[in-house]
Amino acid sequence: MDAPALPPITSLEDALERCQVLGMRLSRQRRYILELLWQQQGHLSAREIYHQLNQQGRDIGHTSVYQNLDALSEQGIIECVDRADGRLYGPSSRSHSHVNCLDTDDIIDVDVVLPVEIIRQIEAQTGMAITDYRIDFFGKKAASV
Repeated sequence: MDAPALPPITSLEDALERCQVLGMRLSRQRRYILELLWQQQGHLSAREIYHQLNQQGRDIGHTSVYQNLDALSEQGIIECVDRADGRLYGPSSRSHSHVNCLDTDDIIDVDVVLPVEIIRQIEAQTGMAITDYRIDFFGKKAASV
């Protein structure tokens, strides 16, 4: 029997609580990273996280940033998006899709709900029961009218 699914993490408080539920130590550095990701509400590289935390006067080393990001993403507390130019980390663990801006390299989280007919069609083609999905959209800034 599968373990019950944990609810999605939708706030900093949820993320901190999930760390405790999973028995993860809430170190000062781990807390700094989670606070920054929830403040920014975007997708940041490990280097950007390191620089922003140090600019805020939060003393944290490169290795600590990478180790904590790996641990938090492996446990599903934060999101890790693999891109050709490296990994980006975001605050959300809930199911969602992305719009990738080709002009700015920004990633915007969006909620997309596919019609049931499309899900059933994919299941019929693949022989798999779809339990979740993520769609990546790519686009350029629309010209002002």
